[in-house]
Amino acid sequence: MWNTDIPQEETERCLLCPEAPCTKACPHGLDPAALLRSVRFQNIAGAADRLPERAACIDCPAPCEDACLRPGGPIRIRRLTTSLKKELVEDFRNFPVDLSSTFCGVRLENPFLLSSSVVASSYEKMARAFEMGWAGACFKTICDFIPREASPRYSALSGEGCFYGFKNIEQLSCNSLEEDLDIIRRLKRDYPAKVVIASIMGRNEEEWTRLAGLVQEAGADMVECNFSCPNMEQEGLGVDVGQSPETVERYTAAARRECSIPLLAKLTPNVGDMRPMARAARRGGADGLAAINTVKSIMGMNLDTYATSPSVRGLSGVGGYSGKAVKPIALRFIWELASDPEWPNPPISGMGGIETWQDAVEFLLLGADHVQITTAVMQYGLRIINDLIEGLAFYLREKALPHVTALKGLGVENVAGLEALERESILLPRFDRQRCLGCGRCALSCRDGGHEAIAMREGRPVMNPSACVGCHLCVLVCPVRAISGFGRRVKSRTQSP
Repeated sequence: MWNTDIPQEETERCLLCPEAPCTKACPHGLDPAALLRSVRFQNIAGAADRLPERAACIDCPAPCEDACLRPGGPIRIRRLTTSLKKELVEDFRNFPVDLSSTFCGVRLENPFLLSSSVVASSYEKMARAFEMGWAGACFKTICDFIPREASPRYSALSGEGCFYGFKNIEQLSCNSLEEDLDIIRRLKRDYPAKVVIASIMGRNEEEWTRLAGLVQEAGADMVECNFSCPNMEQEGLGVDVGQSPETVERYTAAARRECSIPLLAKLTPNVGDMRPMARAARRGGADGLAAINTVKSIMGMNLDTYATSPSVRGLSGVGGYSGKAVKPIALRFIWELASDPEWPNPPISGMGGIETWQDAVEFLLLGADHVQITTAVMQYGLRIINDLIEGLAFYLREKALPHVTALKGLGVENVAGLEALERESILLPRFDRQRCLGCGRCALSCRDGGHEAIAMREGRPVMNPSACVGCHLCVLVCPVRAISGFGRRVKSRTQSP
């Protein structure tokens, strides 16, 4: 899509400074930091559209690069800005698109919400998010007790200055019940057009019923039953509930007794099949589903102390894993829910590893109605909403789709059981000799981890088509994308399973 020649690696080196010195140094009044951030989050069309005439950057001595704080050399900002092709978006800019939707009868101005977590735990955070353009937020889970939290409670798998896997052992809202109800009242008073979802968790049927009634009375637009938190200090809460269809049904019905607004069941991925839980929630009176919560995990073993991370005086435990590393798991469950013949096309609030508008579109295509986001906000701030909205709007324009709701479920039927896949032909990879550096990574991987179909000859890879099985490992390992999966298709050779 758009311009594939953009030096993406430059944006991945960017520190993403909140008060960026490159922007302060620009003599032309541009915002290089915002342009870098837009490309980093796949909003290339939006970045190109915001650029004035490119000549200003071409002739500029680039003081923005001199001001860059990046160790090991500045970001080559001028290379980025001169690579953006403004003319590519000319035909799409004025095509009208509508990002709004109706979910369980509640209007959303766009499909981007904050999910139930620390990012939606105070009036100030949520008000700031609403001012910046987020359509709504799911308040951090409200309960009738104040949980005791450990410190530290976060850990991450990191690379290139960001974390792609994130673990937390955090529990529920640390506010009193009265404080949380007051925050909901104030938010709905000050931002009536924004959607406030109240996540709740009770310890018994009476608490589920009472909490649902109280948050509805405070003005919440929807109630989300948290059946999936993996970090609870007390047994019989969170994920323990979400792994039992009987308990999900019983507690959903309990919440429904005092709740006439839309009711969602937030489900756990820590099951082999999520559909029995979804069906149970429906029997209990749920109007829709929210998925996924975090994945149970252990990470960060210290090879000297033998403790895992986060370590609390040498001890840790199983916690919730999130971040972009869990997106494939989340998408699998979204598709599973959307394709359930017993509850076809249910209303779904999707979440799990979403950072960019492209991530969000994947969720919509597999059956979600909108998305909720936490971990990306924890890393990059609420400002990502600008590129989420702008990138999605340009995508809809490119596809000539006037309404975001047209995306829902378009990819559901393209996922099937493995037995349905065609196995009579092989799609050979295609090598770009101009782009190839001759590093030999493809030959190494094919020899040691593939099917021994690539050899190095005079410093260049040569493929043996009769040995190639079309696995495309070489496509994935090439560091400069000199191999694509768009070669010719040939008849498959008979192979043993």
